[in-house]
Amino acid sequence: MVKPSAPDSKSNPVPAGHASLLLDWYDQARRVLPWRALPHEQADPYRVWLSEVMLQQTTVQAVKPYFETFLRLFPTVESLATAPTEQVMSAWAGLGYYSRARNLHACAKQVCTLYQGQFPRDYNSLKALPGIGDYTASAIMAIAFDQRAVVVDGNVERVIARLFRIEEPLPLSKPTIKQYADRLTPHTRSGDYAQAMMDLGATLCTPRSPSCFLCPVRTHCAGHKAGDEATFPRKMPKKSRQTRYGAAFLCQRSDGAILLRTRPDKGLLGGMSEIPTTEWHADATDPTQDLLQAPLALAWKQVVPPVQHVFTHFPLVLRVYIAVAPPDTKAPDGMRFTPRHALSSEALPNVMVKAIALGLDQL
Repeated sequence: MVKPSAPDSKSNPVPAGHASLLLDWYDQARRVLPWRALPHEQADPYRVWLSEVMLQQTTVQAVKPYFETFLRLFPTVESLATAPTEQVMSAWAGLGYYSRARNLHACAKQVCTLYQGQFPRDYNSLKALPGIGDYTASAIMAIAFDQRAVVVDGNVERVIARLFRIEEPLPLSKPTIKQYADRLTPHTRSGDYAQAMMDLGATLCTPRSPSCFLCPVRTHCAGHKAGDEATFPRKMPKKSRQTRYGAAFLCQRSDGAILLRTRPDKGLLGGMSEIPTTEWHADATDPTQDLLQAPLALAWKQVVPPVQHVFTHFPLVLRVYIAVAPPDTKAPDGMRFTPRHALSSEALPNVMVKAIALGLDQL
């Protein structure tokens, strides 16, 4: 792998007035978001941190209702820190990437223990907290504390790749993009600039059909000048992802309660609730072997079609089996029967919501 070279400041100079043009546009066109401070308001570090963690690999529209729910349940970092883990995971259910929820809870506890509920105002201390990496630490520094920090998310990567026509594909070009971003970032209004770049990528410099005629910095854009801006950023070919297969068992007691268990804290969907499942394997195992792993000896019936769900690294095909148990049936060790009306309070990931809905529809 060839190490990316540093940007050549002579052949690719920073456009004069770039930050001013972008900030003038932002003052007129900024998005109104539930976690964003209004003009001339002081940003709330708790809201900034919470939103940035939620927005990792998730869209703004998907995050909005979860953010509002979290603020209602946990209005302060102290209330989040002292909340039961199950309540935090339940509020997060559906957002995906559940390790983020566990780190979110752990981070809140450390902020309260180490910093008396106040987020530290320096990069290294922020980055040392659970779940906070370079991007999140930089975003908090810039947006919450208005300190100069180089903030590069997916939207910013796209904008810079087009501004400078960076031929090297992602993710190899990340260091080069970060260096260009550093050269562009002003020393004043750092938080507004970071959010302006994000808004530019989200609203105008979109992945497909960018609205260049509305862009405040189009005259600075090498991609626009060449007429090939939509082809950037370049990307490496995607690797094929191998499908995994498994079985899930929906047991409803005759009183309506559903058999659930909690997944181990570590690993995929760690700490989340689920109906009992087999291991998920890359080979399509013989369905006749599924019932050997059923949680109870009952008259199980397979329902069709199977549940199909796509995780970040692999697609999953989950065969679903249903059975009704007598009202006095005891849950096996490590499992529990949960009343139907209480399912909404369980931390059920989307794949389990699908499996339960499919099974209940055919019980």
